[in-house]
Amino acid sequence: MNIFHVAVKELIHRKISFVLGVIAVAIASASLIGAITVLNIHDIQTEHILNKADKEAQKTMAKLKDEMRRATLKLSFNLLILPKEQKLNDFYANDYASQYMPEEYVTKLASSGTVIVRHFLPSLRQKLEWPEIKRKIILVGTRGEVPNIFKHPKKPILQSVPQGTIVLGHELHQSLGMKVNDKIKLLGREFIVHRCHKERGNKDDITAWIFLRDAQELLNKHGKINSILALECLCATQSGKTVREVIKKVLPDTKVVEMGTNMLARQESRLKVGREAKAKIARARKARDLMRKKRELFMALFIPLIMTSCILWLGYLAFRNVQVRKHEIATLRAIGVGTLKILGLMMFKALAIGAMGGPTGFLVGLALGVQAGNSLETVTGITPTMKDLFEPSLLGLALIVSVICTILATWIPAVLASRRDPAVVLKGE
Repeated sequence: MNIFHVAVKELIHRKISFVLGVIAVAIASASLIGAITVLNIHDIQTEHILNKADKEAQKTMAKLKDEMRRATLKLSFNLLILPKEQKLNDFYANDYASQYMPEEYVTKLASSGTVIVRHFLPSLRQKLEWPEIKRKIILVGTRGEVPNIFKHPKKPILQSVPQGTIVLGHELHQSLGMKVNDKIKLLGREFIVHRCHKERGNKDDITAWIFLRDAQELLNKHGKINSILALECLCATQSGKTVREVIKKVLPDTKVVEMGTNMLARQESRLKVGREAKAKIARARKARDLMRKKRELFMALFIPLIMTSCILWLGYLAFRNVQVRKHEIATLRAIGVGTLKILGLMMFKALAIGAMGGPTGFLVGLALGVQAGNSLETVTGITPTMKDLFEPSLLGLALIVSVICTILATWIPAVLASRRDPAVVLKGE
């Protein structure tokens, strides 16, 4: 007797029982695949959301970084380089350095290869009596900024003063009634007013700026300066060294004063943008992770309930099938068909149900999962399709789970049917 033929004929003869079994297996498989698909869509959408947020953050950072660079440049310089012998208490008391250093120091620093300092501005600063107007002023001799040859050129923080001209602070030009292009004498030399500053509310209001070479000649300090202003580039690092160490290595005969308020304001303005962007992405990730955990918890309760119900239904169908076929099975046993063949006959139907229900449930679950997942993720602007989410491993999982479910549901009824004594069953016939 060919067990395969008998099993096929039994499936054809009892189509309703077979179809109900396939439906039960398909429901179990679809619930599992649907749940996995919803979570996969959630992960795809999460990656899309975070990537989008990261790109927006980088774009915003690039834009704000440039805006911050321009805005924070208004904070002026944040480093002051003085001669090594200069006492800081005297410097702060007099508002200028009484010691001097070679003007070539600024060129040496600019060409040293350091990348964490830029915008070098040498100056010769001194408080003196302006004899022509009988007033004490602060005279600053300055030249154009010396660029760092190892950095991309940037717009100067301060505009240079052309030779033979003078720039006047607010108090000076107001009290003297001076305006641009007027002529005025300073220490016996005539200068043309180049600019008149607005009120700043500090010592700049009583300061006069002239070209550095002119100041050196007037003060008899040829080739000398007494300070270098610079701007620390907070976006760069140099082997973990501090700016003091870098500058001292190039100019050992100097001391560096970090003007903390300006520098911290500049640094904070840049770093705050980065912190806010990272915090926004972290909040988005946390929210998505929390949402996924809630869905996982729901599915962890819902899916086992469905699969258990399907297994119980398959078990009922299997017991019902055995009961209906008890005389057929007893007859087969009576004519010499062995226990293993009877067991195989019963399990063949289970495998057929699993083989049919698994792929069916996979397709149904994938379709429902895509629809449910996309309906839950309406804010991202992307909609993954079945083609995008099709994975052979999921199809294999659906098939394996379906076969296991049918075997678990059918095994006990099949074993009982194969071991039942045919004489007991047939004695009433």
